[in-house]
Amino acid sequence: MRFIALGVLAALLVSCSSGKKPDEQAFQQSLDSATSETEGVDEQVINAILEQIPSPLEISVLLKESGSKYNAAMLNSSSNLPKYNSNYKKALNLGIYGTDLGYTNIFGKNQDGIKYISSIKSLADELNIGQFFDVETIGRLATNSKNLDSLLLITTMNFNHINHYLQSQSRDNLSVLLLTGGWLEAMQITCQTAAVNPGNKELQEKIGEQKIILEQILLLFSFYQSDTNMAGLLADLEQLKAAFDKININYTYKESTMEIVNGVAVIKDNSTTTIDITAQNIEEIKNITNSIRTKIIS
Repeated sequence: MRFIALGVLAALLVSCSSGKKPDEQAFQQSLDSATSETEGVDEQVINAILEQIPSPLEISVLLKESGSKYNAAMLNSSSNLPKYNSNYKKALNLGIYGTDLGYTNIFGKNQDGIKYISSIKSLADELNIGQFFDVETIGRLATNSKNLDSLLLITTMNFNHINHYLQSQSRDNLSVLLLTGGWLEAMQITCQTAAVNPGNKELQEKIGEQKIILEQILLLFSFYQSDTNMAGLLADLEQLKAAFDKININYTYKESTMEIVNGVAVIKDNSTTTIDITAQNIEEIKNITNSIRTKIIS
């Protein structure tokens, strides 16, 4: 099962038949310090990295299957919404709220989920991407965690639509912020859960795997160092990378073999990956992640 990140994908669907057109004048007026001053990142580059970053819905499933209890205190309160008065904060927290909605969805906490639906719609409208969010469908999803595979496919398509639109508006930096916000929120939820479940090796290893994902995110941020906000966040993420650098990931190649499963020939990958991660590593990663997140949600 893939692990975590793009938070907004946890909750949102494209409303392809809505026929709504973005208010271009309002869009231009809403530009602030989050405006990309660089040539930006090619859309295919972002999509390629997106393919490597799992949905936050999946980590929510993993947490529930691990036996952990629902803990609303780990989530970003919807009451913080009025604090987000820049596009930079709005995009990051849209990603964060998307992850939080996915978490409430998997644990069946529908009343909490409704609060996040409202916050998500509000931020999306303020970022002038509200036309991509079908509130009625989001509401149904928030009360039904079935058909997870189909939901993951559709929400991935949704991000591709949003990313394409932001690219056309020279706002690709917002795609990166959406992605990063969701990833950080899923990271802090997982780290906190793993810290109180030291015997759960699966959670520990999933955290270790994020070393590779973080490297991809840092690559994206390197294109936006002329933006003060993103440069500051990049510096914080570099500190997180230093903590991840203490984790060793070892890959051992073994030749694949063919097996017959239900009368069908399938290729079995016999290669293995081992992740050397300690409780101390998790504690350090947790503390840095929480520090970064606190700056974002405050």
